[in-house]
Amino acid sequence: MPAEAMPPVCILAGGRGTRLGERARYVPKPLLEVAGEPFLIHQLRLLAAHGAREAVICVGYRGEMIESRIGSARFGVHITYSYDGPGLDGTLGALRRALPLLPERFLVLYGDAYLRVDYQAANRAWSASGLPALMVVLRNQGRWDTSNVRYEQGRVTAYDKHAPAPDMSWIDYGLGGLAANALERAAAPESDLAVLYAELARRGEVYGHPATERFYEIGTPTALRETEMFLAAAQAARRPQAPPRPPGGPSPAADRGVR
Repeated sequence: MPAEAMPPVCILAGGRGTRLGERARYVPKPLLEVAGEPFLIHQLRLLAAHGAREAVICVGYRGEMIESRIGSARFGVHITYSYDGPGLDGTLGALRRALPLLPERFLVLYGDAYLRVDYQAANRAWSASGLPALMVVLRNQGRWDTSNVRYEQGRVTAYDKHAPAPDMSWIDYGLGGLAANALERAAAPESDLAVLYAELARRGEVYGHPATERFYEIGTPTALRETEMFLAAAQAARRPQAPPRPPGGPSPAADRGVR
């Protein structure tokens, strides 16, 4: 049986990055240089490696700059853009605006997150669950940020990003999935995706897929530094190493004609 194709990934990249202060004052957060490249380039490369072929990027603050820099394709991923209205739409508002560009099922990725998870496996398991929503979760126990999810046997049974309960030990990883009609669970004026997910969890409609690797993100100066260190180390590990010089062979300087 052929592998199920990855659905399009909707990347939420419209925020102002206010917690980053001056660093994001003139450059939108997805274009911040991290380990020598715009952060969004790192995200798209990772998505391509996991089989993604289509992305819809929801942009708001300095969105034209993002489209100009990234273009319509990267690493074999075809890219389209959905622009916020005159005011920023918020995460849920941005998804509603992007719906004409999206199929019945799609993945949702926060534009400031670098997530080492098997995207294909998460999508397959979500599809098999028959539920209208996916949330990838990590057993966090307060380590990387405030835990905000209650997870039991493949279901997210409670989610509260703004006022999490003390017994919540899992966290929203930053990757989700939605059926288009699931957006109807939150009334149209609501603009926060977290409110929609809280309602879907209350209804028992969110499949939870556990991740095992910590997430990286660039939402705060501390998180940005950690992510830059991780990506720089990963890049260094991928660089081809010079072959060892045989015993008695010429030195690298001699190979270059240096005397």
